[in-house]
Amino acid sequence: MHDILLIALYAFLGAAAAGLLGSFVLHLLRRRSIAVSLTVVTAVAVTAMLAGTLAVAQAMFLSAHDLSVVTLVVAMTAVVSLPTALLLGRRLVVHTRQLALAARAFGNGGSFVAPPGPSPAELAALSAELAATSERLAASRQRERALEASRRELVAWISHDLRTPLAGLRAMSEALEDGVVQDTARYHRQIRTEVDRLNTMVGDLFELSRIHAGALALVRARISVYDLVGDVLEGADPLAREHRVHLVGDRVDAVPVEVDGKEMTRVLANLLVNAIRHTPADGTVAVAAERLADTVVLSVTDGCGGIPQEDLPRVFDMGWRGTAARTPPAGAGLGLAIVRGIVEAHSGRAEVRNVTGGCRFEVTLPAAST
Repeated sequence: MHDILLIALYAFLGAAAAGLLGSFVLHLLRRRSIAVSLTVVTAVAVTAMLAGTLAVAQAMFLSAHDLSVVTLVVAMTAVVSLPTALLLGRRLVVHTRQLALAARAFGNGGSFVAPPGPSPAELAALSAELAATSERLAASRQRERALEASRRELVAWISHDLRTPLAGLRAMSEALEDGVVQDTARYHRQIRTEVDRLNTMVGDLFELSRIHAGALALVRARISVYDLVGDVLEGADPLAREHRVHLVGDRVDAVPVEVDGKEMTRVLANLLVNAIRHTPADGTVAVAAERLADTVVLSVTDGCGGIPQEDLPRVFDMGWRGTAARTPPAGAGLGLAIVRGIVEAHSGRAEVRNVTGGCRFEVTLPAAST
């Protein structure tokens, strides 16, 4: 038993010396190819075996014949293992270079395409992650292009919408200044109307800029959806009477939500005014609210005849106005973009879908804790 312990000790010391030397060599070659590192690791393993054997032989635990046999076995092991390590390292280098080229093309603005053929598990996982990242970036670029297109459309529409009332204001002010107007009161009322229109557009732009800048400060309070919808319906009743549209709000559950009352009133008012303006005379606009699991869904259903399927994804974009049939008589097409911004600031979502005879706008909000 004592001899076995001594043999183990001498073998360990010899192998440890080879391991320390190999660690030093690996440190010196740490910036070299992975094939070199694999070769060094294999050489260290063979050298550690040989060093342990020589240490045991030096301590007279092995005969000369046994030492030559063990040395020959170690040498044959080295002949097989070193080329195998080089081959494996070469394959890893090839896979790594292919992955680097694919990542370079991806970094230059293209999409990531995984190298062909089987790869080691780690490199395959890295390729899968790069492919997923490429898909996310492609979707982000697509959203960015769509947003930039919306901004260009918004600038064009805003320029047009501002030019029209400004031209009218200038013409009316010049007429009043020249004294060629008989009914000055009518001109004053028209000027007030155009100023109110401009004020609404500027207010919408300011609200949207606050939303996009993340400067929309919410003052949350516990509010009953029934009271919230009731106030909005009461405020929209004169407009509905003017357009001869029937307002229906008998499917509103009295469930609580924790929201900013002022901002959510604006959301519902925007949706309701939009629905009234695009519903024909003697049509109906229905408002409903119900609790579904841990959410509250508020919906506004109109009789506009529906929105073209290809336009549905753009309804909440900045400046979207859709077809001529849905073009509002005033504003810059920012109302629905403001709706989405306020709802998302409340950790909710705004959606639209076509229903029989019209479309339904839905606002989903987290339900208040009971």
